[in-house]
Amino acid sequence: MSAVMQQNNQQVFRWVTFRLADEIYGINVMQVQEVLRMTDVAPVPGAPHFVMGIINLRGNVVTVLDTRKLLDLATSDITDSSRIMIIESGKVTVGLLVDSVAEVVNIALSDIDPPPSVGNDEGSRYIQGVYSSDQQILILIDLNKLINEENRDSIGMF
Repeated sequence: MSAVMQQNNQQVFRWVTFRLADEIYGINVMQVQEVLRMTDVAPVPGAPHFVMGIINLRGNVVTVLDTRKLLDLATSDITDSSRIMIIESGKVTVGLLVDSVAEVVNIALSDIDPPPSVGNDEGSRYIQGVYSSDQQILILIDLNKLINEENRDSIGMF
């Protein structure tokens, strides 16, 4: 199924939503390969602070990133709701540790607002856009920026 649909002559994108702290984020559904329950993550000595370690995923070694650290959020304990989202950005496949995964939502392109201006580019550099509904604000992540070249080089070590 495509991540982009047509609805009433509008482009509609599909987003996998997940929670970090008290916020809800979204990643393009086409970049999410699967969602795993928390498993043993082998630490890698000398890895960057946002790299939790590596896991064996059906014979493939996958680097797992602590998404909270990557986004400069406060750390939290791993719970029964914690998940590892296996995502693909470019040719890089990594796992992202998130507090929980919620659902897949359809959002019309016209309903997505540009990233907020927070006085500098640092605060919104990973944000592709924002969707606001009556119940919540959904922060849409640009994976290509989140897993940028600097981070790709660090991940490529493993």
